[in-house]
Amino acid sequence: MSEVRSDWTRSAIVAVAAAAFIVTISMGVRQSFGLLLQPIGRDLAIARESFGFAIALQNLLFGLVQPFVAALSERWGTRATLIGGALVYAGGLVLAATIGSAAGLVVSLGMLTGLALSATTFVIVLGAVGRLVAPEQRSVAFGIVTAGGSLGQFAVVPLAQALIAAIGWRASLVVLGVLVLSIVVAAFGFRAAGGGAGVAPRAAGEPDWRLAEALHHASRHRPYWLLNGGFFVCGFHIAFVGTHLPAYLVDRGIAASIGAWSLALIGLFNIFGSYLFGVWGGRGSRPRLLAGLYAGRAVAIAAFIWLPLTPASALVFAAVFGFLWLGTVPLTSGAVASMFGLRHLSTLNGVVFLSHQVGAFFGAWWAGWLFDRTGSYLAIWQVSIALGVLAAVLSVVTRDAAAFPKTPQAALGAAR
Repeated sequence: MSEVRSDWTRSAIVAVAAAAFIVTISMGVRQSFGLLLQPIGRDLAIARESFGFAIALQNLLFGLVQPFVAALSERWGTRATLIGGALVYAGGLVLAATIGSAAGLVVSLGMLTGLALSATTFVIVLGAVGRLVAPEQRSVAFGIVTAGGSLGQFAVVPLAQALIAAIGWRASLVVLGVLVLSIVVAAFGFRAAGGGAGVAPRAAGEPDWRLAEALHHASRHRPYWLLNGGFFVCGFHIAFVGTHLPAYLVDRGIAASIGAWSLALIGLFNIFGSYLFGVWGGRGSRPRLLAGLYAGRAVAIAAFIWLPLTPASALVFAAVFGFLWLGTVPLTSGAVASMFGLRHLSTLNGVVFLSHQVGAFFGAWWAGWLFDRTGSYLAIWQVSIALGVLAAVLSVVTRDAAAFPKTPQAALGAAR
């Protein structure tokens, strides 16, 4: 164990700590948006489909611009990217506090916040961290940073609920906007140049691809597309549950506080899940772990909707689903690094994340659309089960071996 610890440099430790804090704040605030569905809907007479569309657009923009923001981060540095993203994020939240219509919600929580999230969350910080740690430590480092997002959910969601109850949703958004500005300070945990965290030497045999070449090889690599398919399902699950679970529980006669604590428990248990899946991903097959994770989600959802709903069952579901919540991130990011190396890790992760956010768009919007027409979330829960099974199958047939020859001899053989 001491041998592993001795490999951690001071720059790596500082960057991992800064990344975990940034994701804690950014994702913690984001995961509290589901608490706003009912109070905003009541005050502004906004249907669930309209609220769901704003969050869906946020997710879609988050994914669409992610590859481009990641590429800019690799050129301009992680620090500058994070600072710019934090300023836009805080501005979007403050603007949301002034809205009076669904259109204002779309612009503030939808467009501005979606753009800002692309510059303040996993893809940006994981790319920087991945360049600092040894390959055998990478999954663990990714797991630690991912756990930060869960800590934020556990800490920020109850805070947001308390703020909404005490000072209303408008003032709460202003307070959350101020909290987001702390990312500016944490951004100085990354160096200003070299992609923001220093560029590690390429692994033995890793090609010196330009970005266009890396994207070309990725587009023709079947396992990479299978990862995209699985991550689409992950986004669908997370956006649906994060946006609609509190309202679903209130609809079924469960207190609003249980909805808030359910989201908080998801965050708490994902601290353990993200870290452990990161550790396991460094020791075993990441695709097989992903298969087990997605299958576990399908089982958890099936049990939740088929068993009698009580406050206790809601909290148990949150704990189980939380353990499986973002364990996909260190596993998927680690698989991309194994396939294509480190030089363009942020951008290639960004492309995979786009698939995640397309799934999130449908998870957030379609659930609201169906509810407004049927008065029930049952169909979405059933679709979520089927998608979990599909993602497990896709993961079983995925391999995360390098997409390039690892030695000069292998490269020569491939050329022949």
